[in-house]
Amino acid sequence: MSLHWAKAPNFANDPARVEEIHAQTVRDKENYLDSQLAPVECRACGTGVLVRKNSVKQTSVQWTTRPSETCPLFREAGNSATQDSCPRMQESIDHAVMEGFLSVPD
Repeated sequence: MSLHWAKAPNFANDPARVEEIHAQTVRDKENYLDSQLAPVECRACGTGVLVRKNSVKQTSVQWTTRPSETCPLFREAGNSATQDSCPRMQESIDHAVMEGFLSVPD
């Protein structure tokens, strides 16, 4: 008995479907990863990140450099995988929202 399992169906016999999935993936990447990102600079150390506020409680942060190379807090931690975030950067993001540089959807 041969078992075949895949996380997602294989559409190798349907090139139009493969192209449709690829196009949707490109749109999803733009929507969830690339669009509406605003630069924010840490007011303590000057490290820059890209930020999008999706709601009051949800913030997406993309570091444009290795945090351990530019952020003193991450550098002190030694291994950025063990450092969840930087409170100084969060304060800078909160300040950008308060000053109107970063918008929060209703």
